[in-house]
Amino acid sequence: MPSVDIYNSDKKVVDKLSLNDEVFDTEVKEYLFYDVVRMQQAKKRSGTASTKGRAEVRGGGKKPYRQKGTGRARAGSSRSPLWVGGGVIFGPKPRDYSFKVLKKVKKAALKSALTKKLREDKLIVLDELKIPEIKTKLFVEILDKLGCDNKMTLIVIPEQDRNLELSSRNIRKVKMLPARGLNVFDVLKYDTLVVTRPAVELIEKALS
Repeated sequence: MPSVDIYNSDKKVVDKLSLNDEVFDTEVKEYLFYDVVRMQQAKKRSGTASTKGRAEVRGGGKKPYRQKGTGRARAGSSRSPLWVGGGVIFGPKPRDYSFKVLKKVKKAALKSALTKKLREDKLIVLDELKIPEIKTKLFVEILDKLGCDNKMTLIVIPEQDRNLELSSRNIRKVKMLPARGLNVFDVLKYDTLVVTRPAVELIEKALS
């Protein structure tokens, strides 16, 4: 059973925490990352790209010129895809790009991602994370003490916290997530994962 130090906001060790083997000490199955991340990215696609075919483009009802005698190729409509202003051949239409991945696969991929972060020593557990007011400067000071000031950092808290979210949203390299929103893409994207003790408990409960 892996154990980690629990830090306060000043990066001083205040306690030890034993992590659940089933969540933070599993086999790292990197081949699962591809499918789960692709699924997450596909769900974000709007799928609203749309073009008009020759039957949908306005105009072109009259034959542009007579069939024979002009020296040009015959043409029945000025809205042919071969003409400027004509329709589009096999153009995109609104569609849904999303697809499903089995729940057990998503869980296994997230466990693998968390285990990978722990083994790479890129997981920091805090006893709690709170600030008294909405102030980016206060939040930056905490990041500096944790050594995350110049790193891509994902911070996971047990539930939404307005002070923390508004104080961190202007910091380009930082993302704040409630525990229920933890996902494979963000865990892999950010260099450092900072999790509070209550959030760890929620994550273990959801994944074990």
